Order: sequence, then C-alpha cells, then structure tokens
Amino acid sequence: MSGWQDFKDRLALKWRSRAADTGESNRRAKPLLAVLLILLVVLLLTSWYWSREPRVFWVDFEAAGKPAVTGYATTDALIGAANTLLDKPGGYLSNDLFPPGVFLDNIPNWEFGVLVQVRDLARVLRNDYSRSQSQSTEDPDLSRAEPMFNFDSERWIPPATEGRYRKAVALIVNYQTRLTRAGDPDTQFYARADNLREWLIVVEKRLGSLSQRLSASVGQARVNTDLAGDPDADTATPRPSVIMVKTPWTEIDDVFFEARGTAWALVHFLRAAEYDFREVLNKKNATVSLRQIIRELEASLEPLRSPVVLNGTGYGFFANHSLVMASYLSRANSAVINLRELLDQG
Repeated sequence: MSGWQDFKDRLALKWRSRAADTGESNRRAKPLLAVLLILLVVLLLTSWYWSREPRVFWVDFEAAGKPAVTGYATTDALIGAANTLLDKPGGYLSNDLFPPGVFLDNIPNWEFGVLVQVRDLARVLRNDYSRSQSQSTEDPDLSRAEPMFNFDSERWIPPATEGRYRKAVALIVNYQTRLTRAGDPDTQFYARADNLREWLIVVEKRLGSLSQRLSASVGQARVNTDLAGDPDADTATPRPSVIMVKTPWTEIDDVFFEARGTAWALVHFLRAAEYDFREVLNKKNATVSLRQIIRELEASLEPLRSPVVLNGTGYGFFANHSLVMASYLSRANSAVINLRELLDQG
C-alpha cells in the first residue's frame, strides 16, 4: 500500500507542478496579449484616420489682400494639391513599407488620381500657360519642376518620391513669386483661349478613360469604334468588332478611388481656371459651362456611406458605386467637350 501511496503522491505533485507552470505561463501571456490587442486597436484607428479623403480647400484668388495677378490662382491650386498629397494625415502613402500604410490601398489610388492631374497641369503650365508661342523660351523653374512630378510615385529608396515632389512644389512657388513681382516681365502666364483648350483636351481624355473603366465594373460587350469616321484608318493589330470588357473585382475599388482623386484635383484646378481665364470665358459666354463641370465633379465627391465599394448589377438589389461615379464623370466629360467647342469658336 505504501508503494501505491507514494505513486499517488508523486502523480499529484507532478500535476500541481504542471498546473503551477501553466498558471505562470498564462500570467506572463496576459500582458503580451493585452499589448497586442492595444496595438491592433491603434493600427485600426490609425488606418481609419489615414483612409479619410481630404476635404476640398479654398483656392486663393488674392495676394497680399489684393486681387491676384493672372495665373496666381492656377499656381496656388497646383501647389495646394501637391502639398495635400504630402501633408495630409499619414503623409504620402503610395510608397509606404510599414503598417498600417502598407495595408492601405484606397488612399494610394486616390493619391495616384490626384498625381496624374498635377502632372498634367504642370506639363501644360510649362509648355503652354507660361509661353507666348512655340518659339519662346520655357520658364526655368517650370522646366525643372515638371519632370520632378513625373518621378516614380512608389519609390522609397533614396532619393525618395516625397523629396522630389517637395522640390517640384518649391520650384512652382518660385515661379508664383516671380509672377507676382513687379518689374519682372520675363515671367508670364498667358490666359488665352487656345491655352485653356490645350489643357481641356487632356482633361477630356482622362475623364473619358475613367468613366469607361468605371462602367466596366459590371462587364460589357462594346462595339469597336476605334476606326469610326475614317475609312482609310488602320491599326497595328486587328481587333474584333465586339470587345468584352470587365474590370477585375480586385481592382474595382482601386479604379473608384483613383476617379475620386481625379475629381478632387479637377475641382480645384477648374475653380482656378474660372478666375484666371475669366475674361476669355466671359467673352465666349462660357462661364456657366465651366461651372457646370465643377458642379458635376463636386457631386461625385459626396461622402461614401458604405464601408466598402459595392458592385451590384446595374438594376440589381445592391448599389453599384462605380456606375454612380461613372455617371458624374461622363456628364462632366460631356460638359468639358461643350466648353472646348465654345472656346474653338471665334
């Protein structure tokens, strides 16, 4: 009996020791779990805060309390849009490598939409707005700034993207300062109808492409109109008469937020154009056409009430946010075409 009793005592001691070790492990694990939980909550809240789209800012039409010179509003809108890319909550996220930025894709796509418009306006500012004719010399600051805006948007290895964009903004600021300085006739902004038309041609193509990509969220069979209107036209590679197009479901929200970024940037740039080209627009009786474009783009920036970008069928039970966005951009694109036609008229 003594042997059996010793066995039971050793077994009980072993279980008590194991229970004590388990309890000690649990006590050690609880603080670690608490820290991980707190870290997870902080990352989620930070992700939510960083994923909020910036509000539309006021485009300044005055310098030192007086009506600004022609071109000030356009440069102010360009500088403000570029600074928003860099200084909004979370900063510039497209080249982030660490959490939570590396896990976010909505705002990086929004950033790309804004960036494309910044690049387009910087190019037109360099090639058209600041030059009187094709044989005139280009502005030295703008000739350096425009290539910097075209730097790789996702580069993180030095020189990083943010540094190049900040240098580009500083060069635009220098141009703006010279523009407002009395006695500097070599720095100009030519608010002519043909210059505004050059920029609107680019805007028209951007909006047309985005509206097509948004509409493809549900899949469509489209008639090939690539060579319509020219019987002698040809292509490098033959294409079928009917083309099936559909945006992959993994890219639907990417296209949606790229379109939101595009609309956000264009609202500012068009407001600036309304001021800088006011004489041209009034002469063509085209101010209302420009304001209609702005109104359509502002409507497309209404807050998204859904936690996700829904992709229901056209007349289905669930909404399709891409089709709604495409509707606004298509109407804005039609208004851009009408405005450009007005500017073409003598």
